[in-house]
Amino acid sequence: MMDAAKGRAEASGGAGARLRDARREAADEALSAAREMIEILQPLRMDIPPTGLAPSRTVLRLDRVTGGYDPDHPAIRDLSLTITGPERILIAGPNGIGKTTLFKIIARQIVPQSGLVDLLVPFALLDQHARLLDPALTLRDNFRRLNPVADTHMAHAALARFGFRAADALRDACELSGGERLRAGLACALGATPPPMLLMLDEPTNHLDLDGIAALEAALAGYDGAVLVISHDAAFLRSLTPDRTIHLGK
Repeated sequence: MMDAAKGRAEASGGAGARLRDARREAADEALSAAREMIEILQPLRMDIPPTGLAPSRTVLRLDRVTGGYDPDHPAIRDLSLTITGPERILIAGPNGIGKTTLFKIIARQIVPQSGLVDLLVPFALLDQHARLLDPALTLRDNFRRLNPVADTHMAHAALARFGFRAADALRDACELSGGERLRAGLACALGATPPPMLLMLDEPTNHLDLDGIAALEAALAGYDGAVLVISHDAAFLRSLTPDRTIHLGK
């Protein structure tokens, strides 16, 4: 009788162990299935390469510049400005005062009526719509159009630093969201060789979500070049910490 009881206990214990193993296996399978259903989002990063801009180097010099679209009513009048080293400067003023016009004068897209514009370093201008991108081209082809010396490998590497890896580099620019266009524009502008020592940003946060803005702030925190920015985003400007502000219209 004792042997029979012992046998029944061992059988019962074995059945319990098998049941526990089966339940554990089922739980592991359910956990694996649940993990597969979760989209793992990698933190968005924008890695800007170093420029090597020396603190004493003159970046830009404007001497009594006047200009704009309307010769009879120029938006910019008698403006002088010098940027030395990695300064961060906010261009401020009400809408329509000529902030974007000033950027276009500096970038030689508008010829001033008078005065001197002396831009002495490589630069990049990026507006909120990333108009430097050709919507009919892929991101890789956009990069190579804007950086003719770059080969395919260099284009993919530069785009990957801004989150466009592998097949994403072959997406057409017209397919991108507003935030993606800005990232792609930054990748094409800042991936140049040599990288630009002056970065001009016109309302860069307008089409970015919170993660995109945080990534841009982190990237600019590590950027060692000069920055000219137009922005009404108070939180972004607190992160950028401009060295000075130029008020247009005063």
